[in-house]
Order: sequence, then C-alpha cells, then structure tokens
Amino acid sequence: MFRVSTDWNPIQAEFRSSLADANHDAARFGGAIKLCLKLHALLHAGQVSGAPQPTLFDELWDDLSRTAFETMPTAKDETVAWSIWHITRIEDLTANLLIAETKQVLDDAWLARLGVAVRDTGNAMSDDEILDLSRRLDMDALYEYRAAVGIRTREIIRRLEPKDINRKVSRLGIERIRIEGGVTDQKDSNWLLDYWGSKTVAGILLMPVTRHQVGHLNEAVRLKNKIGV
Repeated sequence: MFRVSTDWNPIQAEFRSSLADANHDAARFGGAIKLCLKLHALLHAGQVSGAPQPTLFDELWDDLSRTAFETMPTAKDETVAWSIWHITRIEDLTANLLIAETKQVLDDAWLARLGVAVRDTGNAMSDDEILDLSRRLDMDALYEYRAAVGIRTREIIRRLEPKDINRKVSRLGIERIRIEGGVTDQKDSNWLLDYWGSKTVAGILLMPVTRHQVGHLNEAVRLKNKIGV
C-alpha cells in the first residue's frame, strides 16, 4: 500500500531541494527531472511510465466499482470520479498551456468519449453538479484521458532545459486557460488564474503537477474504502 510519509514525502523534499539550483547546475537539473518523473509516475497508472510496481493510482483504480466511482458518502466529501477529473484537468491545463505553451489534450473528441460537456477543473461545483458529472463520466474514457495527459506531461518534463526552471508562466497561457474554459467566472474557480499566474515552471511542477495530485488521490482511496469496493 502506498504511504505518503514513506513513499512520497522524502522524494518530494529531495525534489524541492534539487530545483533550487537546477537552472545553473546541470547535475542538480538532471536529478530534479528524474525525481519529478519518479513522483509523477506514482500519480498515474503503471502503464503510463512503465512502473514495475503498482502506483497510487493503480491502488485507487484496482477493483473500483461504478458505485464507488460516483458516490458521495456525505456532503463533506466529493466523489472518486470528481477527484480524478479535477486533478487530470488541472494537470492537462498547467502542463500544456503553462509549461509547454502548447494545446491541451482535452478537445471535443475527448469530451464526446467522456460523455460530458464540462471543460473546467470543477473547483466551484456544487454537490449536485459533482454528482451529475460523476454519473455522466464514462469510467473507461476517464482512465484513458488521464493516461493520455500523463504521457504528454512526461514528454514535456523530459524536454525541459535548465533555463526553463525559473521561467515565469506567461500571461498568454493564463488567458488561454480562461478562454478555453479551464476555469469558470466563479470566485471559487477563477482564483486559480492568479495563483498559477504567480508561479514559475518549477512552481508548477511542485504544485499542482505533483504535490496537489497526491493529496486528492489519497482522499479518493479513502472514499473508495469508505464506500466499499
């Protein structure tokens, strides 16, 4: 079983430290990229990175029933479906539009496969909206979309150069997130534009590409176990 304290926190701490001088130290940069890929691998299905052992996402997905996928146990919870959607949309937006400054993975064809029309991260969704999204999402398509995002992110990380680490994200990238519907006009959603807009590439790699996701996946595993497989 994956444990944040032993399987994640030490690597995250080393990754953060390695990023400090990565822009002008080739060895530190190479080490930081390796650690980033190692952390990222834990967040996705093993097939994405070729991980030899089950990942945190594998632990979540293994024997995940449709009921556990779409159920909200209490009003204080979300759903497993929403958690996967939320972290995957954020990774797609930030890795592609902010780090690589390219197009995101999600498009109309993916939305048709997923069975939804929603494009944003889900931050401002009400409980009813979370449940509606969760019931509509095609499980297999969501798994495949997450894998496609993960594969693309790993390509982006591998292409980074030392000079990229301290590069501030561009205002154009932030504006594209807004225009392309990655956030809504609600305050619980559009605060993300200012938050991401203040970051460097290193900051995006730390949060949300790695640290943000592990928290949500752990919560999703807790929900799955709470509901029952």
